[in-house]
Amino acid sequence: MKRIATCAAALAAFCAPALAEVESQDPIRLTTHDWTGQIITTTILQNVLEKAGYNVELVQADYIAQFAGLKTGDLHVASEIWETTGREAMDEAIATGNVVNMGESGMIAIEEWWYPSYMEERCPGLPDWEALRDCAGEFVTSETAPLGRYLGGPVTWGGFDEERVEALGLDFEVVHAGTDAALFAELESAYQREAPIVLWLYSPHWAPSKYEGKFIEFPEYTKECYEDPSVGVNPDAAYDCGKPTGPIWKVAWSGVEEKWPGAAEIIRNYTLTNDEMGAMVSAVDLDGESIDDVASEWMTENEEKVDGWIN
Repeated sequence: MKRIATCAAALAAFCAPALAEVESQDPIRLTTHDWTGQIITTTILQNVLEKAGYNVELVQADYIAQFAGLKTGDLHVASEIWETTGREAMDEAIATGNVVNMGESGMIAIEEWWYPSYMEERCPGLPDWEALRDCAGEFVTSETAPLGRYLGGPVTWGGFDEERVEALGLDFEVVHAGTDAALFAELESAYQREAPIVLWLYSPHWAPSKYEGKFIEFPEYTKECYEDPSVGVNPDAAYDCGKPTGPIWKVAWSGVEEKWPGAAEIIRNYTLTNDEMGAMVSAVDLDGESIDDVASEWMTENEEKVDGWIN
C-alpha cells in the first residue's frame, strides 16, 4: 500500500514554507511497518519534513525486506531499525555502501521473551531461562501439545526464536502472532484469566508498564554467540543466548544526503525518548486516539524543538 502524504488542514501550522527553499520536490519515501510505535515515529518525521517544505510519501514495507529497496533508492528512509532484531540486516546493507546509518533515534530497544508474574508459582526458577527446561508443560496449548508454546511476534520481525529454542534445547514450539495487535490482544486475554503464556514483549511500549511480569534471563548476548556455534552454552549451535539490547537506529539510502541534504540533517537531528513513545503508543492502542492526532499533538507540544531541527 502506498500513500502520498499531503498537509492536512489539521496540520496547516506545520506545513511547508516556500517549496522553492528545499533542494528537490521529488518525494522522500519513508517506510512504515506493522507496529504502532514505528508508524508514530515515521508519521512525526513526515510532519517535520513537511513543515520544512519537503514532499513526503509513506510506503508500507516489510521490516527486513525493506533493505532491498533502501539499497536501490526505491525507498529512502527507515526510522526504526532495532538493535535487537535488525542489526545484522542493517550492517549488511551499510557494507554495500548504498545505505547509511543516520544515527540513533533516541530510543533504547528491549525485545525478549516475557511472562506474567503469576507464572512464577507454576514455574519455579523463573526468570532464569533454565526453568523453562523443567516446566515447558506449564505452557502447553492444544495447538502445540506436548510442547510448550512461545508466542512470537509476526514472522517478519525476525529475532531467531526458532533457532534459540533449538540451540537451548527447550521443549517449546514457536507460534507467530499474525499482527502486533493480535500479539497484545492475546496477552490481555491470558492476563485477565491468569492463563499460561510466555511471549515476545518489547520496549518502548505500554505493555511492560501495564502488566506485572518479567523478561526471561537468557545467557547474555554476544555477537559471537550469533555467529560462532562454539561460543556459548551449546558448543554445537549458534543463537544460544538472549537477544541484544541497544539503540533503535535510523537508516537511509545513501543518495538522500546528496539529493536532499537539508532533509538528511533533519533526519539525523530527529529523536524521541522511550517515555515519549510509550505514552503515544498507549494513547493510540489503549485510548483509541488516531496516529495522526497523536503525531499532531506531539508537534504542537514540541514546536520549539522541531524548529531547532529544521533551522
